[in-house]
Amino acid sequence: MSDAASTKSASPAVLSLAQLLEQQPAETPPCLVEPGLLPPQGILFVGGEPKVGKSLLVANLALSLAAGADRLGFSIPVPRRVLICQFELPVPQFVSRLAHMRRALGAAADQHLLVDTRAAGHLLSAAQGLNHFVSAARAAAAEILVLDPLYSTHDRDENDTRAMAALCQSLLRLRDASRAALVVVHHVRKSIGRHEIGSAFRGSSALHAVGDSYLLLTRPALQLATIELRFQFRYAASQPPRLLQLDPRTLWFSSTEKPPAAAATRRKVEKTDITQALAAVGDKVRYNQLRDQIMNATECSKRTAQLAIAEACQQGWIARANGQYHLPL
Repeated sequence: MSDAASTKSASPAVLSLAQLLEQQPAETPPCLVEPGLLPPQGILFVGGEPKVGKSLLVANLALSLAAGADRLGFSIPVPRRVLICQFELPVPQFVSRLAHMRRALGAAADQHLLVDTRAAGHLLSAAQGLNHFVSAARAAAAEILVLDPLYSTHDRDENDTRAMAALCQSLLRLRDASRAALVVVHHVRKSIGRHEIGSAFRGSSALHAVGDSYLLLTRPALQLATIELRFQFRYAASQPPRLLQLDPRTLWFSSTEKPPAAAATRRKVEKTDITQALAAVGDKVRYNQLRDQIMNATECSKRTAQLAIAEACQQGWIARANGQYHLPL
């Protein structure tokens, strides 16, 4: 048994309020990212639709934390040691991306940003994999541990609440054993409401039990370079949405005051919405593809999109053959 483990087992597990108050710091420690985005040893979930820029934003955040630099419109009081465990890019390609972003900071983050080059193939849902991440975090003396994306760290069914609850327990064990805050990149459900945040994540009922903060990335009015950040905090005051603009030359997001284009209020989906949605996804598409495209383009409900497709077929605006929809010949 390690010295830390033996000390922990030797200390009493049940303490009086007086004893607990004696152990409390004189002042509440500040959040690692203010206002309230990442508490000490907290868990932040970052999500959004595919290709919206989640991994770029999290890499920006990791570099900012390591450098102690306020570059994203959030306050980062001091530099922190950050360990990145990412599973989507080969290590050389990922390092190349970091090097590109690093030009805006110089060497400020070099000694505090660390990368687990052997993260691929290890699963939090297995004891050996969990031990790997704990050992890596301890070796790095990490204060923040980034997991990008979560689905690469497990082999569980994300539609199974019990399976996701077990995975969340692994996240808690990782946090407690490493004494680090966690930044977890996770994907969202296919169809989400305009005001959904924490509930938009896959396995949200289980995630709500462990997450301290939720950050959702969306594209307002289909602007490719502008993203909107929406927040949900467990313990901190709520924050209004923020807009960030991506600079493709530096791969950095920055705050922008440009408001998103307001969506016109409509009572139903119009003919042009349907034909444009169909043209946008291809000459021939399946029902679900067309329905989802209409929902994304008009921000309508699933039911409204379904009724619109039915009406479009009746009116002859679109045609259906062999299970696929297309514009009339």
